[in-house]
Amino acid sequence: MKIRLPRPRSRGRWLAGATALVALAGGGTWAVAADDPGPAVHREDGMRPMPGAQIDTSYFIAGDRDAPRPAVLLGHGFGGSKDDVRKQAEGLARDGYAVLTWSARGFGKSTGRIGLNDPAHEVKDVSRLLDWLAARPEVRKDAEGDPRVGVAGASYGGAAALLAAGHDRRVDAIAPAITYWNLADSLLPGGVFKKLWAGIFFSTGSATAPGTPPAPDADTPGRPPGGSGPAAAGCGRFQPELCAMYERVAVSGRPDAAARQLLEARSPSAVGKRITVPTLVVQGQSDSLFPLGQADAMARQIRANGAPVAVDWISGGHDGGDSESDRIGQRVTSWFDRYLKDDKGTGTGPAFRVSRTGGLDSTDGAARLRGATADSYPGLAAGTRPVALSGRPQTFGNPAGGTPPAISAVPGVSGGLGQFSSFGIGLGLDFPGQHARFESAPLDRALQITGSPVVRLRVTSSTGEAVLFGKVYDVGPDGRSQVLPAQLVAPVRVEGAEKGKEIRLTLPAVDHRVDAGHRLRLVLSATDLGYASPAAPATYTVALTGTGTEAASGNPADTATATGTGTGTGTGKAPAAAPAGTLTVPTAPGVRTQAAGLPWWTWGLPAAAALIAAGLLLTARRRTTAPAPDPALAEVPLEITGLTKRYAGATDRYAVRELSFRVEKGQVLGLLGPNGAGKTTTLRMLMGLIRPDEGEIRVFGHAIRPGAPVLSRVGAFVEGAGFLPHLSGRENLELYWQATGRPAEDAHLEEALEIADLGDALARAVRTYSQGMRQRLAIAQAMLGLPDLLILDEPTNGLDPPQIREMREVMIRYAAGGRTVIVSSHLLSEVEQSCTHLVVMDRGRLVQAGPVSEITGGSDTLLVTTAVPPSDPVVEKIGALPGIGSARRVDEGLLVRLSGATSNELIAELVRLDVPVTGAGPYRRLEDAFLTLIGGSA
Repeated sequence: MKIRLPRPRSRGRWLAGATALVALAGGGTWAVAADDPGPAVHREDGMRPMPGAQIDTSYFIAGDRDAPRPAVLLGHGFGGSKDDVRKQAEGLARDGYAVLTWSARGFGKSTGRIGLNDPAHEVKDVSRLLDWLAARPEVRKDAEGDPRVGVAGASYGGAAALLAAGHDRRVDAIAPAITYWNLADSLLPGGVFKKLWAGIFFSTGSATAPGTPPAPDADTPGRPPGGSGPAAAGCGRFQPELCAMYERVAVSGRPDAAARQLLEARSPSAVGKRITVPTLVVQGQSDSLFPLGQADAMARQIRANGAPVAVDWISGGHDGGDSESDRIGQRVTSWFDRYLKDDKGTGTGPAFRVSRTGGLDSTDGAARLRGATADSYPGLAAGTRPVALSGRPQTFGNPAGGTPPAISAVPGVSGGLGQFSSFGIGLGLDFPGQHARFESAPLDRALQITGSPVVRLRVTSSTGEAVLFGKVYDVGPDGRSQVLPAQLVAPVRVEGAEKGKEIRLTLPAVDHRVDAGHRLRLVLSATDLGYASPAAPATYTVALTGTGTEAASGNPADTATATGTGTGTGTGKAPAAAPAGTLTVPTAPGVRTQAAGLPWWTWGLPAAAALIAAGLLLTARRRTTAPAPDPALAEVPLEITGLTKRYAGATDRYAVRELSFRVEKGQVLGLLGPNGAGKTTTLRMLMGLIRPDEGEIRVFGHAIRPGAPVLSRVGAFVEGAGFLPHLSGRENLELYWQATGRPAEDAHLEEALEIADLGDALARAVRTYSQGMRQRLAIAQAMLGLPDLLILDEPTNGLDPPQIREMREVMIRYAAGGRTVIVSSHLLSEVEQSCTHLVVMDRGRLVQAGPVSEITGGSDTLLVTTAVPPSDPVVEKIGALPGIGSARRVDEGLLVRLSGATSNELIAELVRLDVPVTGAGPYRRLEDAFLTLIGGSA
């Protein structure tokens, strides 16, 4: 669930890590479409009245507004709002959908209480939104009042998609991501309270915005508007019964039947048999909140209902890691194209896919992912392989107060480590005297674990009850280094264990390769940081025993089970018995990584030779046909005339369109514009990296072509720099300059290194550099040779405030010597302080160009201060007045751009509209002038 909390000032490393999970929780928000301008998207905002609440919505369409199209509802994560999915909505709108986003009750600007997707409230809200879509003339209908519609969302929004499909038959397809099937199994797994996640979850929802009282659910008979009793004070935006349930379980540390019943009633599993629409299930491997078992349960049930189902295990999850947003976004779009647009030619991908770590990127150290697929979903118990474990019965203790706890998953931290588990990197700690462990012999061949391993144990407790946390480590050949795959544990509460009780322990579902020569280590711990353990001290004894089975239990879906017998839930026949002391490991042999094919050189060398030959011919031809230099522009660093670049395959979609401006010597020019304005495309054409469709670029009078000699007078840092990771910073710069073929004394290397200010790090390998260090090294590389024209794309990324200030001074000094600097940046305050001139772009076109002082102070932008903030309808009326270009509300009052009207005329109209004006004058901040110029589209 996308939980958000205020950032802590200083609470130590673990609290910082726990808070980091909050930003990453629900990180499955993906980009559904490429981030390009495409057709203009129209957005309509509105508050929709619902029983007991006002729901804040946004509606997005693009293209021909009269053309019928399917609709998509996009839900947000817990603690977020509709604004979190705006980019996804705009992308889907450009792809031909009518998209409706909404802030769920208690979030964003929506009123009402948080009911955790209460069928009587949040789920009915979704049905009422479907009613609204059914009344829109541009939304395609399957029948009167029945829109063709899909629902997607991550975490909290993903559960809303599942529940909507179970409660409203008008839903035609869904794409839930990193979400839950049974909320009781997620927060109370194996009868154990998941205190860390639950605490963050409920604390986030209980926080009430300052000055905003919790809104009651007026439509719930018998429910007190503000709650009563001890829970009411801390309830915040939650329904009182939810808050009371949490406080009861948190105090006792033990789930009760009422808590499970309350959570299960609000779970998709409660209506699972009624979900019969095509479902794309996306679940995270790095997810201790909603593990893979939740996705397994939903996939099995929906498939049993007869609906098409595809399952995709991404690398990241609520604990962090790679959310694979681009790939998943494309897959979601294809899923809806197939089942909402009826485009049978659209591929929806494999029935099952899992992302596996396939090495490290040598440039930045990031894990590289590769996919493994299967033609059918294997479940969590396919292709089992028995692994013998050894170890005598072991006795250990549960410490008083449950502290110190063992460490496995740390939300916000463990996810990033989990994807490196195949490289022997991980986080895990078990205290001596608080756990038992059993080991296998070194494996004679590699073992791929895909699913949930199972083991049978006999547990004895001095108090009659035990709470255990099971986990399987991958142990290196030295017997000391160990990695916990995905940092996951399986909690289980064992009751009636005074004289010993046999249990069947289903361990967490993972996808992990264990190399030959490694061992498997089964650990049973008495404590875990993320869960509640009994406060009373106790002594436990655990022994390997019984007859194992090859399949994982599905009750509950993602937890350990304490039962006398177990039955398989995977595909295929009933499992066969395994000998005592056996860990039964699923391998899913039908899941295979795509074959590498023939060695690249068998086809790559001939193809490369042909391409090089063709490239040389084309380059030579282009160079010979380049226009002659213009002597009149010999002292002009840059002149761009009528520059146009269309998107590939498009005739009417432009990245840059009819752009013209000129840069003189000594100027520091800021290139500004929102995302998608065409800034980087312009810089790439300026560097000769791509060719314009129309127009001309001249640098010191010479037309720019790929490889143009005049480019030797240009230094550039555009879209990052590539360095050899095994070489030092100094060696990289020296090697780069040698490649230019120019004399070493012309490099001015020491000046560039002084600018980089990397100190002793210059002697270290670049692979050890931080992002900020790489950024400074790249800027130093661009300044080698002291070029006459220096181009910097986002030069302050990764720099701290003192370094940003130093970079500002460097650019000013550099231009003061008669050279020219062009900088593209999103830091408007830095641009205002360091640049002398500006070029403002929006949607590929030039909006305004000139000195900074003219754009900020010489524009027709007025700040009108008011006694009280004007309402939205009044602001809209002012913006629609004759001679007014735009009007928007700011903290001080109104920011108005005049477009023909005078300031006196504006004041007269404001008085007529009863606006309490207290003052008016020119507004000089670059940020507001910039937003006014582009109409707030940034």
